[in-house]
Amino acid sequence: MIRTLISFVFASLALTGATTAQAAGDPAKGKATFAQCAACHKADATGKSGIGPNLWKVIGRKAGTLPGYAYSPAMKAAGKVWDDKTLDPYLTAPAAAVPGNKMPYAGLKNPADRANVIAYLRTLK
Repeated sequence: MIRTLISFVFASLALTGATTAQAAGDPAKGKATFAQCAACHKADATGKSGIGPNLWKVIGRKAGTLPGYAYSPAMKAAGKVWDDKTLDPYLTAPAAAVPGNKMPYAGLKNPADRANVIAYLRTLK
């Protein structure tokens, strides 16, 4: 019983460490993964948007509020502020995270890729 408990604790700690490391992400790898997002999203200080809104300074921004971009009513009403906790489920499955949004993207399924993209987005300030 004690061995089982000790094994469980060590396994839990190992998983927690992996999750924490994953949550940190790698901005350089994220920039490379973001290349697929760049087909629709600009990420520069000009503030100009493409098909999707410009993602410069997206971390900390309230969803649906970038001036000059025509957001869907669903995104305007989402009530989210973009950070690690809100971006991860959105990047996983945009249609499920904000039903009715207009982003036609199935989602980024790999958790490490999402963590890396989010780490990259944190550098855009």
